[in-house]
Amino acid sequence: MHLSASPFDFIIAFCGGLLASFTPCVYPLIPISVGYLIGNAQNSKTKGLFLGLSYVTGMAITYSFLGVLAVLSGNIFGKFSSHPLVNLATGVLILIFGLSMFDLFHFKFPLNVKFPAHTQGSYLSTFLLGLVSGLMISPCLTPILGSILAYLSITKNIFYGGFLLFCFSYGMGLIFILIAAFGAGFVGLPKPGRWMLVIKRICALLVVSSGAYFIFTAIKRL
Repeated sequence: MHLSASPFDFIIAFCGGLLASFTPCVYPLIPISVGYLIGNAQNSKTKGLFLGLSYVTGMAITYSFLGVLAVLSGNIFGKFSSHPLVNLATGVLILIFGLSMFDLFHFKFPLNVKFPAHTQGSYLSTFLLGLVSGLMISPCLTPILGSILAYLSITKNIFYGGFLLFCFSYGMGLIFILIAAFGAGFVGLPKPGRWMLVIKRICALLVVSSGAYFIFTAIKRL
C-alpha cells in the first residue's frame, strides 16, 4: 500500500492540527506540558527541542494508531464501506461532531491531565508521556478527531490514515516543540480568552462543511 493522496491533504492536516492547538481544549494545557519539558531541559535549548520532539512524536504515534484502526475498521467491511449510504452516515456523523463544536450540545468526558514533577526526564520517558498524553487529551478533541477518523474509515489506505493523523499531531504539537526549545522567547503568547472561541468556531465551520460535502456527494450517488 502507499499514500496515494495529494500532498495538500497532509499540509491541510498539519494546518488543522495547528489550528486545533489554539482551541479552548488544547491551549490551556500548554503551560502544564511545556512546564514539564522546560523543567527537564535544564536551560538547554537543544535538549528542550529534542524533549519537545520526543513528547510530540509520542502523541503523533498514538493518533496515527487511531488512524490505522479507523482504516482497518473500514477494510473489514470491504465494498460495504464505499456504499453511498455508508458515506451518507459518515457525513452525518461528521456533521454532528461539527455542530457540537458550536456548543449546540456537548460530548462530556472527564479530563484530568497531570504531569509528573521535574524528574530529570529522559527522552524515552518523555516519549512515553507523549503516548499517554495523546490518550488523555483525545476525549477533549472528540469532535475534531472523530470527524477525521470517520473520514479515514472509508479511505481503505492504512498508510494514508496513519500519516494523515501523524501530520495533524505535529501541527497540534508544533507550539509545544517551539516553547520547549525557546522557552522565554515565547512568553508573549496571548492569554486564554474569547479569541480561542473564534478559532473553535472556525474549526467547527470546517468540520460542518466537510460533513455537508460528504452528505451531498452521497445523495448524488444514491
